[in-house]
Amino acid sequence: MDKKRINECRAFRFKRFVRKAWGTFNSMHKIVNIGVVTFCTLTFAHVASAQSVAADQQPAKIIEEELDEVTVTASRMELPVAQTPKPVIVITRKQIEQSPARSIGELLAYSANVDILQRGGRGVQTDVSIRGGSFDQTAILINGINFSNPQTGHYSLDLPVNLSDIERIEIVQGPSALIYGASAFSGGINIITKDSIAERIIADVSAGMYNLKEIEVRGAAKSGIATHSLSVGYKASDGFTGATNTDKYGITILGGYVDTAMSYAGNTAYDMYNLLWQSNLEWRSGAKLSLLFGYNNKRYGANSFYTPAWPDQYERTGSFNYAVRGSFGDRLKFIPTLYWNRHLDRFDLIKDVPWERNFHRGDTYGATMVVQYTSPLGVTGVVGELRREDILSSKLGKRLNRPQGNYLAYDERLNTSVTLEHTLRLSRWLFSAGVLMNHNTFRNGEYGFYPSLSASYRPVDAIKIAASWSRSTRMPTYTELYYNTATHQANENLLPERSESLDLSLRYRNSRIEVGITGFMLWGRDMIDWIKVNADDKPTSSNITKVDTRGIDASLRLLLGNQTSLSVAYTRMSQQYDAGETISESAAAINYLRDKLTVGFNHPVVGALTANWQLRFQKRMGTYEVYDNYVATGRYADYPAFATLDLRLDYRVGGLLFHLNATNLTDTKYCDWGNVPTPRFWLMGGVGYSF
Repeated sequence: MDKKRINECRAFRFKRFVRKAWGTFNSMHKIVNIGVVTFCTLTFAHVASAQSVAADQQPAKIIEEELDEVTVTASRMELPVAQTPKPVIVITRKQIEQSPARSIGELLAYSANVDILQRGGRGVQTDVSIRGGSFDQTAILINGINFSNPQTGHYSLDLPVNLSDIERIEIVQGPSALIYGASAFSGGINIITKDSIAERIIADVSAGMYNLKEIEVRGAAKSGIATHSLSVGYKASDGFTGATNTDKYGITILGGYVDTAMSYAGNTAYDMYNLLWQSNLEWRSGAKLSLLFGYNNKRYGANSFYTPAWPDQYERTGSFNYAVRGSFGDRLKFIPTLYWNRHLDRFDLIKDVPWERNFHRGDTYGATMVVQYTSPLGVTGVVGELRREDILSSKLGKRLNRPQGNYLAYDERLNTSVTLEHTLRLSRWLFSAGVLMNHNTFRNGEYGFYPSLSASYRPVDAIKIAASWSRSTRMPTYTELYYNTATHQANENLLPERSESLDLSLRYRNSRIEVGITGFMLWGRDMIDWIKVNADDKPTSSNITKVDTRGIDASLRLLLGNQTSLSVAYTRMSQQYDAGETISESAAAINYLRDKLTVGFNHPVVGALTANWQLRFQKRMGTYEVYDNYVATGRYADYPAFATLDLRLDYRVGGLLFHLNATNLTDTKYCDWGNVPTPRFWLMGGVGYSF
């Protein structure tokens, strides 16, 4: 073998090992091939890597190099994705850049394994769930730090991250308590931000229909051992349903008559701000320290968001995110993390009318310590975490003796967990085993133990067979415990949810094709849902006896050329529930995404013009009550199947990028939540600059 080939192999094999936390693999003088975990579905993969490498490179190297870029996870245990105990989907930076999506929620909608329920467009409010779970059962993380909202999962994507900040997104499927903690009941979504300078300046200005305006600017600089970045984003629109039907209506509130004006067809306007500052310090010894501050602010019309009877709902939210994370040591590594997230919310049932106005302030504080040791016997890790969740509210919590301004109620809980995990590689076998010990003051002194096991086998390099089993839990949100209104009845005696899951997968990959199939089962117990026993009852938060989910994921990816790729993914699920009594209506257990098909096609058009197409088809099970002019009719309708088609056209000239985005080209009328309008055809264009 000539010298050039040896150098290529060495730089290639250890590309992600030399300066990362798993650099001890390099010091062991062993070649470690990182493959795709149990089942890596690149749901809408493009050939971005192919565009950035020389045209004479072999496809095998292009594909392998692309996967090397995305198969490192920033979970609580710093391990390659191939050694995580759960199936993982990875959305790469290039895929994000070429996607028609303009928000994290829209981006996740192109993944067949993820259920996205959007209220509005462009990330105004998005509920995200995995494998038939609810939006409260999915952990949302930034760089492995859990910023899930304990008040309600409706706000879990109120994040300060702009699309230009993201290096990749990792989607862990199935209960993932061992990886992300007890809140990852049905899975977790880990957003990894950029920690190096690929571009010093990124700027993008866009405009479109419905008076859409979007601006995003990101700057990065390096000074000695420190790398700093700052990004700012702004989005605004007059509302995608227009404002052509403005009427007067009157209501009687507490004996007084209120005459107010509203737009029945409108009330979907919004403006949103994001700010994210990061500093990363890295010493020559390999020690690292990362600091993060983020601010997110949203104001938006909430037409029918929480009840179809009130179209003039309005919401104002703000979040502040702080985090410090270190990484010290080599073979024996210490990874401490401190974080604090504050979320503020003001909800108006009628915009700018104080009646039934709600105020909430949630604070989540956490400290995590990972101790990781690498030896010839594998990687052993111990993780300890303390997490405190507070809520101050006008409605949620236990009544305060002395109100604090608008806040009348308060509650708090402390979550303590310890994880022990070991990963062992023996020839073509990989084994991982661990257990999470969890205690939450909500459980009145009870301790829970949640084990996890996984194994994979490669009969040949191109084929991987894997299986995993795990248990998990989830504490009720404060909304599920305390949200009592004229239309809802909460239950302070709810039990934590419990689940057990099993995955079995097969994957094949070579230089031109990647195909995978996974079967999964999840047995849920004490599942929380808002249900009606009788049609005239209020929805009440209850522990359903059980909800069992089973399904199959399948994916195919083809590399058709250096700038052409096709990906197809399909998920099929079924659910069975047993509540011990007849349920008239359910918010979750009878409402799940049965079928979802996604197709992504990226190709050149002419010259420097490229196109990216995204097709999505889905069928949701369940029914919703039909409202006519915001009045309940007493009739129920099934969710119809629908398909949408999105397109992005890019034309690059030097550092300038001209783009045209068209979402819902077929102008399909659909709703993710019954009676909540979603955008139809929406066209926008813009110009970006980077260097």
